[in-house]
Amino acid sequence: MKLLTANRLSDGEAVWYADGLWVETIAEALIAHDKESAEALEVIGNKALADNLVVDVNLIDIEIIDGSIHPTRLRERIRAAGPTIRNDLGKQARIQQAA
Repeated sequence: MKLLTANRLSDGEAVWYADGLWVETIAEALIAHDKESAEALEVIGNKALADNLVVDVNLIDIEIIDGSIHPTRLRERIRAAGPTIRNDLGKQARIQQAA
């Protein structure tokens, strides 16, 4: 399984693609379950890059653990959560405040 991720050009925020939008939380991302849907995401990412909407466009590997999306690479887990030295900053802080 894969997701399409990038950084939004306007502010550098890590974002994921979901049904026509670039969302700020990995939980909202559109999951590619097969090669064809991953290729379709890659086309979308290349167009968004060409349109100067995002940079650092990548398809990333994920797994579903207990119903939640977990990137397989540490880099992507950090991008999804936020800084590793301050739990009160980044996406992880937003999730804690909402709970």
